[in-house]
Amino acid sequence: MSAPHPASPEARDRLVLGVVGGSGLYEIEGLTEVEKVALETPFGRPSDAYTVGVLPREGGLPPVRAVFLPRHGRGHVLLPSEINFRANVHGFKQLGVTHLVSVSAVGSLREGIAPGHVVVPDQFIDRTNGRAQTFFGGGLVAHVQMGDPVDAGLRERLLRAAEAEGANIHARGTCVVMEGPAFSTRAESNLYRAWGADVIGMTALPEAKLAREAEIAYALLAMATDYDCWHQSEEEVSVEAVVAVLKANAALSRRIVRRVAAALPLTTAELPYPQALTHALITDPARVPAETRRRLDLIAGHLLPPV
Repeated sequence: MSAPHPASPEARDRLVLGVVGGSGLYEIEGLTEVEKVALETPFGRPSDAYTVGVLPREGGLPPVRAVFLPRHGRGHVLLPSEINFRANVHGFKQLGVTHLVSVSAVGSLREGIAPGHVVVPDQFIDRTNGRAQTFFGGGLVAHVQMGDPVDAGLRERLLRAAEAEGANIHARGTCVVMEGPAFSTRAESNLYRAWGADVIGMTALPEAKLAREAEIAYALLAMATDYDCWHQSEEEVSVEAVVAVLKANAALSRRIVRRVAAALPLTTAELPYPQALTHALITDPARVPAETRRRLDLIAGHLLPPV
């Protein structure tokens, strides 16, 4: 009997936690059995080597395998526009990740979301440009559903963990993702507020879209560092002010991640990931070029009939 395809549900029954760290989060604490894994992917090189290890689970359960990547590289060497999001997400898939927690620094667009507060967004507005948004193309077309871009089950666990850590939490919100690296103009900031957005960042997209295509559950832990420049009573955003709050937020985010890991179930049957490609592939399989099949094997190979 042949082994199941590595992207198939049968091969992904064990839950594996991924964590991608943004500004201020360059490692996670509590990992044991640690190794550094440098990968190449069909989409290029990820931001840095992955840190792979295990984190303890509560209730006497076996530890959970965990994979961490600093999205800006160690030492924060990559602009948001320089991040190879496709390579990063593909690398997580290569390492077996089924559920991905994204930690990101954001600016607040609401009076009630103060610096240091935690937002767990459920919606995004994409204002990026020039970033590769999909794994697909080159002869294979897919259209995944993104109406609810954040995985509800993983998002709920983030909320419970943040609450248990005593964070000031905002349970829902819309995150605008801008290109950067400059912060918004005041006119842009007020426009986003008029659209109903709550926070603004530079990295959650196309990360969330690619995770959906890779059939990885995705949730964002957005850590507010400042009021965006709409806030007339505040000075304009300064790097110094942001860095000061980043340091305070980093310790909180590490505690939240450890608490999430401790409560995770053993299997993906207990906390499913989105099987988003099941009805998303449009192309006649007979027309998919061999090279495209090879490049996309870990993404969609389980749904393509053998040649």
